Amino acid sequence: MDHIRWLTADEQRTWRSFLSAGRLFFDLLDRQLQHDAGLPHAYYEILVRLSEAPDRTLRMSELAESSLSSRSRLSHAVARLEEAGWVERRACPTDRRGAFAHLTDAGFARLAEAAAGHVEAVRTHLFDQLTVEQQHALREISEKLLAHLGGTRVPLPPASDGSPGPDGSTD
Repeated sequence: MDHIRWLTADEQRTWRSFLSAGRLFFDLLDRQLQHDAGLPHAYYEILVRLSEAPDRTLRMSELAESSLSSRSRLSHAVARLEEAGWVERRACPTDRRGAFAHLTDAGFARLAEAAAGHVEAVRTHLFDQLTVEQQHALREISEKLLAHLGGTRVPLPPASDGSPGPDGSTD
């Protein structure tokens, strides 16, 4: 590469702020989940994805894609979640190589227990720190990066119209 497009001082500051804030934020969330619920964030994310799926079931390949995990890493995580009784693997009737992950009632209950503390941590350390305008800008920036990086297959909840859902949330 003959021409390197070095970062300007402002770009370098933006990059390092973004990198450091992201690392600190996700480390904090992981520690909170580990401390309060005994779950690493990656396992929590798997339980969330399954809880949002029809019949709380997804093909392992879909689950890997939606949770941004490699298939081997996901397989290991699902094995651990199976040991806990929170997820069960089911064979795919139409494809012998395929398998489904299903969130059990015990897994759903475990997720519900962990969710309150996790949501409070996200609210306290992200949303309470930003104005509504900054939150919208963060979403816009994040969605632009997702599209650029090929993350368009990651299922996102629909944009809220601000009215409360069945659980009282506006998310």
